[in-house]
Amino acid sequence: MSTQTDAASGVHPGPTCGPVAGSREADARWSPYRRRPGNAFDDLYARLTPEIARTIGQYEQKRSALIPLAQLFQDHEGFVSADAIAAIAYHVGETLATVESTISFYTLLYRKPVGKYIVQICRNLSCILNGAEDIMAYAREQLGVDHLETTTDGLISYEEVECLAACDRAPCAQVNLEFVYDLTRESVDAMIAAIRAGNYPVKPLAQTVAPGRTWKVEQDTGRKAPGATNVSSPNNAGGIGDPSGIAMFDLIVGRPKYEARSNERLVRETNLRPELSENGHH
Repeated sequence: MSTQTDAASGVHPGPTCGPVAGSREADARWSPYRRRPGNAFDDLYARLTPEIARTIGQYEQKRSALIPLAQLFQDHEGFVSADAIAAIAYHVGETLATVESTISFYTLLYRKPVGKYIVQICRNLSCILNGAEDIMAYAREQLGVDHLETTTDGLISYEEVECLAACDRAPCAQVNLEFVYDLTRESVDAMIAAIRAGNYPVKPLAQTVAPGRTWKVEQDTGRKAPGATNVSSPNNAGGIGDPSGIAMFDLIVGRPKYEARSNERLVRETNLRPELSENGHH
């Protein structure tokens, strides 16, 4: 077993393989109780230690607490920092690689700082058919950012996401996971203005570190895909590898006769469906 120490960054040293948390071996390799003057994570860790113990105590196996602990640290830091990853690895008895790879799998766990408000606009089928492309373009213009970017003041992070399961109120969005329905340019203006004025009716996320321009992690090639396969624009949603979704985008999106028509109407009005068989698509 070896120890990883990053003195320059002040990151807690962590084990390269996962000892049993609380064992002499683990305590000798990585001590969460070692105070580092001026390091904010030490103060946070001290405050959260009782909650960490309670969380782990809810499970028969410590490793089952990995995601709940990641959520706990993110609730307080605004993201899951390298220090938090090392602490989680220590407590659940897993490797740093296991903890980091698990966190990287989930799109709602962030390994880089994000804004106090995360605006997520749905780019899937029903929303696109009801004008989401225009809404997304307008939101990007008003915020001065692109997909997976944060405003220069660190206040708002912007993301274009897959289906939010509110197709009957398309186009829709979420702000810090709270729904916003029936989006228009006017409602986007009102939402952004309220956030910037500090009176938007949703609690801001924690923010202990100023975010950079993007929170995308380049190594995460499998998450937050830019768009569906074989779809020219990243703003076209479609399910990854879903040929039926791709066919509908290829044949429907952008055609004036289908503007403002929902997926439900396509199903109901059978005369609209034959065109889906064009170009060999069924």
